[in-house]
Amino acid sequence: MNDLRRTLLWSVFAVSLLMLWDGWLRHSGQPSLFAPAPVVASAPASSGPGSSATLPTPSAALGTPGAAVPAEGAASAPVVPQSELITVTTDVVKATFDTLGGSLVKVELLQHRAQDDFKQNMILLNRTAGHTYVAESGLIANTGLPNHKTPFTVLSTERVLADGAQDLVIKMASAPVAGVQLVKTFTLHRGNYAIDVKQEVVNASAVAVSPQLYVQLVRDGTVPTAEGPTMIGAPQAYLGGAFYTGEAKFQKVEFAQIEKNEAEFQKSADNGWVAVVQHYFTAAWLNNTQTAREFYARKLDVNLYAMGMLFPVGEVAPGQTKAIDTQLLVGPQEEVKLAELAEGLELVKDYGWTHLMAKPLFWLLNWLHSLLGNWGWSIVALVVLLKAAFYWLNASAYRSMGKMKALNPRIQAMRERLKDKPQEMQQEMLKIYREEKVNPIGGCLPILIQIPVFIALYWVLLSSVEMRNAPWIGWITDLSIKDPYFVLPALMTLSTLLQTWLNPTPPDPLQAKMMWIMPLLFSVMFFFFPAGLVLYWLTNNILSIAQQWMINRQLGVTK
Repeated sequence: MNDLRRTLLWSVFAVSLLMLWDGWLRHSGQPSLFAPAPVVASAPASSGPGSSATLPTPSAALGTPGAAVPAEGAASAPVVPQSELITVTTDVVKATFDTLGGSLVKVELLQHRAQDDFKQNMILLNRTAGHTYVAESGLIANTGLPNHKTPFTVLSTERVLADGAQDLVIKMASAPVAGVQLVKTFTLHRGNYAIDVKQEVVNASAVAVSPQLYVQLVRDGTVPTAEGPTMIGAPQAYLGGAFYTGEAKFQKVEFAQIEKNEAEFQKSADNGWVAVVQHYFTAAWLNNTQTAREFYARKLDVNLYAMGMLFPVGEVAPGQTKAIDTQLLVGPQEEVKLAELAEGLELVKDYGWTHLMAKPLFWLLNWLHSLLGNWGWSIVALVVLLKAAFYWLNASAYRSMGKMKALNPRIQAMRERLKDKPQEMQQEMLKIYREEKVNPIGGCLPILIQIPVFIALYWVLLSSVEMRNAPWIGWITDLSIKDPYFVLPALMTLSTLLQTWLNPTPPDPLQAKMMWIMPLLFSVMFFFFPAGLVLYWLTNNILSIAQQWMINRQLGVTK
């Protein structure tokens, strides 16, 4: 039985070490042990003028069969389209619109710092020579209509959210194409990352038109350097597209699948949204009305992809105007706010297989933060509550280990006396366990039962944007990155060694040495963990040591 207990413990240690090593490989940008290395693509092409990107092909289900797709840059009016960047600012974002297409081409998050430079704000959407991530929209029909290459004129003058104002409105109208104008009205709200987007089709021509409205996110597949994979397969290390419908629910679409034309997702529904997901942040086009729509994902150019939705506008008679209301979210994955915006939107923060346990744990963590106002102390308080919930289970485990520790001298003497008689030694050991009413695996099973809960909390801390740039005390100014002075990992190592000292010493000298080496190897990895995770493990260790020490005192066990 004792051999079974040791085998179980070493198996847990070995798997943990393997997972930690895989996490370190992913963290340092190397291929995972459990997944193929990502394909490194060349620099992305721009989605601006001159790009080979084309508009989405309309479907017979939602538009006129055989509707023509306008060639890239084939808008009417000016022969040489003019591009002007218009920047507007609220309390949470600085957004830049391009009048060529009326597209949102840059979003700076004013309340989130860049992970690689705390002096700079986090930039989510952007269009540069080496990176493309923009939100576009336009019309398609049998004949050419205003699209994301058509010049727009800005009709509003406000550029900054005024003191006391709740909304900032940016309105722009396209140049007429075949007598049809597209008028876009962006309404940015105070304290909100979701932008209301009203798109009006104005038919000043002499004939009726039946266009489709497309909204799409265009992005290259390059992983952001500072926001790349974290430790141990964190779910929000995922970078790619996501679709949601009430029937198919949350569907991930990786850029590699789009590249190979192997993306599988529900193509049409009367509800749902489309998003591009990366660690901590997301951009999404939303429409919460029950109206027909078609979803698409396609490759536009080398390492450049588009994911979007098509909506039927219906027939617009001469002199008539029709509008479609959507929302464009560009911001952090704040779980509570995402759930309020659209059904299933909170799933962009993916907890993987721990979802059922992680959701309530995050709710509890968020509630503690509402009381304490500090995410670091909220982590400490959450671990305290979890340890209290598992107090009697842990007490049973530590009591079993304490009894094993008390029996160690007797077992050592017996092993020495019967070292040449292994069968008799095993029988004598079982006899001792029966007489003393000790279960050799009693200290292991209660701990194993708790592992899924603590793994779920682990993923919560890795996935939550709330930890990003969140200070704790003194030198810990960001719980999502490693301790700059390694104080917490050093304390973590000391606490691990102390816990090892409190545990029963294996009779086998080699196993006894490994019992010290394995925790040291395990602790070394914590020097590269985000501070919030180390704080979680350190708090757990300290509480475990305190409980184990008290139980050993009750049992009269001394070293």
